[in-house]
Amino acid sequence: MDERELLHLGHDHFLIRASAALEKLKLLCGEDKECSNPSNLLELYTQAILDMTYFEENKLVDEDFPEDSSQKVKELISFLSEPEILVKENNMHPKHCDLLGDELLECLSWRRGALLYMYCHSLTKRREWLTRKSSLLKKYLVDGISYLLQMLNFRCPIQLNEGVSFQDLDTAKLLSEGIFSDIHLLAMMYSGEMCYWGLKHCADQQPENHEVDTGVSGASYTTHKEPLDFREVGEKILKKYVSVCEGPLKEQEWNTTNAKQILNFFQHHTN
Repeated sequence: MDERELLHLGHDHFLIRASAALEKLKLLCGEDKECSNPSNLLELYTQAILDMTYFEENKLVDEDFPEDSSQKVKELISFLSEPEILVKENNMHPKHCDLLGDELLECLSWRRGALLYMYCHSLTKRREWLTRKSSLLKKYLVDGISYLLQMLNFRCPIQLNEGVSFQDLDTAKLLSEGIFSDIHLLAMMYSGEMCYWGLKHCADQQPENHEVDTGVSGASYTTHKEPLDFREVGEKILKKYVSVCEGPLKEQEWNTTNAKQILNFFQHHTN
């Protein structure tokens, strides 16, 4: 790494923010443990990981994921999994989601799923790689879809009833579908597209014991796990995506062309 690169690293916004979080974390860890809030410490640690890995992800995307980037992607996924693993291994709280919070949990799952989406997108453009390693692509796709669906399942949809007041009907419909932000919509489209890649490029692969939470909305503890069926999961989530985009969000001009083309592929594809 030359001096110009080091200078760029030193001034990068995300690395500066990560460094500040780590410094604050270091100071808090040096204080009286009885005064330290585990939730605050974990939040600082998680934010530092999110910022540092985001910097590295941007480099991979800018370079369109070089041929030797598989190990780097695995490392980033591992880093982004550390906060949840840390909580579970140390039994810091009976419900780790209460300690990390829904927003951080969603962000960690989104970042892992989106990273694998971008990586798989680059791999699907490499015909020679697909010929040799379609089974590896299937694993990346299953993992990515799992993270994205997990992200969609952390928060329960808002149940609309007489006890819930709202001013905007379209917003209420979105909340009732478990859609709380644009990122939720992107997660739906990304996972649907990954299901399409799986059916298109990995259909000849023998079924493996991959399991994924296939619920599209609702809290994760209310859904069940089952072997991933690319067609079934893809159809379910893209139909919902189209319905939402052409319903409550029809004035926002979300594009549904690609989703409809994929749904058509699902309907006409034969095993």
